Amino acid sequence: MAEFQLAAEVRQAQGKRNRRLRREGFVPGIVYGPSIDPISVQFPYRAVEVTLMNAGGTNLIDIEVNGSSFPSLAREVQRDVVRGDILHVDFLAVDQTQRISVEVPIVMDGESPVVAAREGILITGRSSLTLEVFPSDIRDRIIIDLSTLTEMGAEVLVRDLSFGESVTVHNDPNEMLAKIVQPAAARAEEELDELEAEEGEEGGTEEGESEEE
Repeated sequence: MAEFQLAAEVRQAQGKRNRRLRREGFVPGIVYGPSIDPISVQFPYRAVEVTLMNAGGTNLIDIEVNGSSFPSLAREVQRDVVRGDILHVDFLAVDQTQRISVEVPIVMDGESPVVAAREGILITGRSSLTLEVFPSDIRDRIIIDLSTLTEMGAEVLVRDLSFGESVTVHNDPNEMLAKIVQPAAARAEEELDELEAEEGEEGGTEEGESEEE
C-alpha cells in the first residue's frame, strides 16, 4: 500500500458540466495507465489539495475507486492562472513491473566548510533530475551533502551520484549540480594581480631589448 490514499468517485459530468462540479466543491480528474482503461473521477477539493501538497509528483498515491485501488502518480495538475485553484488532475496508474520516468527534486543538505569560513560561495545547477525507475524505487528527493565540498573548486556532477543498477539517469553525466567558487570580489582581485604580473613581464622584456640595441 502507498503512503498516501485518496478516495474518488466515478465522474459522470463532462465538458462544461465540470464547472458546476467545481462550484459544488469537487475537482474533476482522470486515472489512466498501461494496464487499465481510463477512468473519469472526481475528488473533494480539500482532500485532493492536501494530498497533492504532501505527496507531490514523486510519491505514490493509492486512488480508491469503487472498492478498487490504483497506485498512481500525479502527472498533471491544471490550475487557475489567476487564483491558483486546482481545476483538473491527471493520475498515472503505474504497473509495478514496468519502469517509469519521474522528475525528482534535488535538495542541498548541510554546508561546505569553505562557504562557512566565507572563503568561497556555492553555485548550483539544475533543481531536479529525470530518473527511470521501477515504482518501488521512486524517491521523493535527491540529497547532496554539501559538507563534502571541502576545498575551492570542489564540485558535484551528475555522475558522482549513486542510484543503483536498477535506476537510469536521463541527464548529462558531466552536468554540474553544485560547486564551490571564489567570491566575485576575490576573483576580480586575483585576475587583476595576474594582469599586472603579465604586464610587468612584458615591460621587462621590452627594456632588455632596447638596451641590447
